[in-house]
Amino acid sequence: MIGLISATAAGAAARDRLAAAWPDRTRVYDGPAGEAVRAAFAECDRLVCFLATGATVRLLAPLLGDKAADPGVVCVDEGGRFAVSLVGGHGGGANELAYEVAELLGAEPVVTTATDAAGLAGLDTLGLPAEGAVAAVSRALLDGEPVAFEAESAWPLPPVPFAGQGSYVVRLTDRAVQPGPREVLLRPPSLVVGVGASKGAPVEEVLGLIEEALREAGLSVRSVAELATVDAKSAEPGIVAAAERLGVPLVTYPAGELAAVAVPNPSDAPLAAVGTPSVAEAAALRAGGELLVPKRKSDASPAMATCAVVRRPGRGRLAVVGLGPGARDLLTPRAAAELRRASVLVGLDQYVDQIRDLIRPGTRVLESGLGAEEERARTAVAEAREGHAVALIGSGDAGVYAMASPALAEASDDIDVVGVPGVTAALAAGAVLGAPLGHDHVSISLSDLHTPWEVIERRVRAAAEADIVVTFYNPRSRGRDWQLPKALAVLADHREPGTPVGVVRNASRPDESARVTTLAGLDPATVDMMTVVTVGNTATRNIAGRMVTPRGYRWQHAPEGAR
Repeated sequence: MIGLISATAAGAAARDRLAAAWPDRTRVYDGPAGEAVRAAFAECDRLVCFLATGATVRLLAPLLGDKAADPGVVCVDEGGRFAVSLVGGHGGGANELAYEVAELLGAEPVVTTATDAAGLAGLDTLGLPAEGAVAAVSRALLDGEPVAFEAESAWPLPPVPFAGQGSYVVRLTDRAVQPGPREVLLRPPSLVVGVGASKGAPVEEVLGLIEEALREAGLSVRSVAELATVDAKSAEPGIVAAAERLGVPLVTYPAGELAAVAVPNPSDAPLAAVGTPSVAEAAALRAGGELLVPKRKSDASPAMATCAVVRRPGRGRLAVVGLGPGARDLLTPRAAAELRRASVLVGLDQYVDQIRDLIRPGTRVLESGLGAEEERARTAVAEAREGHAVALIGSGDAGVYAMASPALAEASDDIDVVGVPGVTAALAAGAVLGAPLGHDHVSISLSDLHTPWEVIERRVRAAAEADIVVTFYNPRSRGRDWQLPKALAVLADHREPGTPVGVVRNASRPDESARVTTLAGLDPATVDMMTVVTVGNTATRNIAGRMVTPRGYRWQHAPEGAR
């Protein structure tokens, strides 16, 4: 929850804008500022104070304790010009919140954390628990000193400019080891603990068994990702409380599903009680991976709890990112975040050039030229299978005539896939033209490099007969100059010569050009591969130089007196 505190009318107005935009994320604290800050500090994980920074610092000073536990605080000035990350930039989430608040209020985010200022991912922002000399190793990275990275398993980390060797070390491990004086340990969520328990098993017995099993196996409790058990034990108080104390989710499976898992130590007791010969081992193995700790019982007499531990492999991450039509302000915040998140970036060279300034230090860029789409897709999937965080970029929306299709055709369920939508060329062109897509519409590519022309023509004819607005992608190139005239001729069989046609070249880019003509008046020779052509339906009109396709509401056609 985000606590909102203000002391003036102007601050309250900005505060109320945040509260209205984020009703489920925020809570307004009224009353004197000091009392409001103290209450919000105790009850919320982040605060936004619409106060002077000096006043906020004085109010916060007596409350500050541990930066790992204190809430993040963002301070917004009286004029709403700046959103300052004041306290808890990384651990408290204030840096991220400052950007969110600034975007919503139209303010300038002010983030002074050294790694953020240098464009580096902070070691405490990689999404994994970090132990050891975080400040010293971060300072070494900032100073350009070589920092080695040692990973005992692959994990999809954000980019960090690690070196092959160095006197400073970042180690990814789930083993219970102590960091050296120049070392940071990153704890991946790689351990799944399967748990079984008799009815009424106390949480102390369940939790004690888990901690003992991990300790004897030399494993870190901070790498436990989840507890797992059978559905019948989903509400068992001792198991539920153990998961809460460890701060991990409790995952449950049907007994029949667990019964199908091959385990080394089946038993008749759980089979009779809950319908599966194994709970702890089967639930842990259900996540996939290596069984590190076979089923073991607690030391109590009688033993009321069992557990088993599995190390699951890291899953690579493939983000398929749409960059939009070209203008930077049409690149979505989610797309920008994924570009910063990726340790490997794969894309067409000219698209990489568009966003090169957003790529963080340490990101490995794999770029290639036109015509290598399938190769780029295979490369991106292969990198993700190696355990990396990969961004595969495409223009517009990556799922529309772009990279998502070949990549997902190549990918299997051994990697995580994230789709990031983008503004398509058809939408960008439509916004320039007016409202040509106000009713049913279809996009058709006229490139017959991968699709036979007979199929393309059949689709154009179907759209023509159905009276659907058509947007043509890839309309004409030097080697393909007859397809667009042929497609227009097919449409002309079903539409009047005066049907509005919009032609937009390089939509949203500095050299954008657009015009509205007619089906009979369009000269195909003026169109190239950077152009989108939108042909209206029989209801589309040219109104004040803009293409408008009515939505077709009944009232538009009703008699005057019936409206």
